[in-house]
Amino acid sequence: MHKTSAWPLAWVYAALIVFASLFPFIGWRDQGISPWVFLAAPLPPPYWTGFDVATNVVGYAPLGFLLALALLRTGRGLLAVPLALAAGALLSMLLEFLQIYLPQRVPSNLDLALNSAGTLAGALSAALLERLGAIDRWSRFRDRWFAPDARGALVLLTLWPWALLFPAAEPFGLGQVFERLEAALAELLAGTPFLDWLPVRDAPLLPLSPVAELLCVALGLLVPCLLAYSMVRHLGRRVVLVLAIIVGGVGATALSAALSYGPAHAWAWLGMPVRVGIWVGLVLAALLLALPPRASAVLLLVVLTLHLGLLNDAPTSAYFAQTLQAWEQGRFIRFYGLGQWLGWLWPYATLVYVLLRASRRARPS
Repeated sequence: MHKTSAWPLAWVYAALIVFASLFPFIGWRDQGISPWVFLAAPLPPPYWTGFDVATNVVGYAPLGFLLALALLRTGRGLLAVPLALAAGALLSMLLEFLQIYLPQRVPSNLDLALNSAGTLAGALSAALLERLGAIDRWSRFRDRWFAPDARGALVLLTLWPWALLFPAAEPFGLGQVFERLEAALAELLAGTPFLDWLPVRDAPLLPLSPVAELLCVALGLLVPCLLAYSMVRHLGRRVVLVLAIIVGGVGATALSAALSYGPAHAWAWLGMPVRVGIWVGLVLAALLLALPPRASAVLLLVVLTLHLGLLNDAPTSAYFAQTLQAWEQGRFIRFYGLGQWLGWLWPYATLVYVLLRASRRARPS
């Protein structure tokens, strides 16, 4: 039996599936019909496309893979594939039941079958890799490269590029939520005496200066580098991870721009402050290569707090708000738009993780 990153990744992926299946979570109503009615509907349904078929299969395959992998690594060898299939099928059935109460969603027995098939395909892939020894080789690689308690950091680093896929007001600017949170609270409390309890800003938010934008970009890249340093000691391995982080972050941001503005504008975000910020972040990561893991974790808390403070003290532009609205109203919100929650929550989850990890280390043995 082994500790594995597959469990937390499976939980995160299951939460994203729930979000994708029930978004936008509004308009709940009871139609007076049984939620089981879709199970007896004729196949195929009257409205379906190849896109829907592919996404229903591909969307659940990672869940099946992660569940089966987690079960295999925790000693449930023969039951791994059946249990993963049952979990994926039950989750899909529950979400199809709930969709009958949402006006913008239509439950389908074909979706249930395709989701189950995707879960099975992912679970069988994990079982095949386990049988071929690939999982054991990864475990040996992980034990050689990373600290024994690096599971949470590995999950966060895996999620970081996905969090960058949703459009951000500033490149690598994850966690810019305060302005939107204030607006949401004001709308929620409108017409109630609690509205007066909200803090009022003395002055409007000011856009970031080029120097502040450069600093935000550099700090945004330095955060995952320090997270990697907190679980890796070897200098050469740190260099490999930093290069992978830079390439992954730049690639994910370019893909996000291509999805937002079109492939011709994939690199439009690389203005002068951003380019300099990337190089500054790379230089800072190089200068800190020899920093001990515990000091890296402490510095990570400082850098992440400073980064969030800079981001949330600046407004989002009207052009960015228009782009974000187009994303949230398009059909791809169910898939690429999942990254908005990762983008909002990733920095705060990292703060909590590092604080908890530091507190565990501080306890007397």
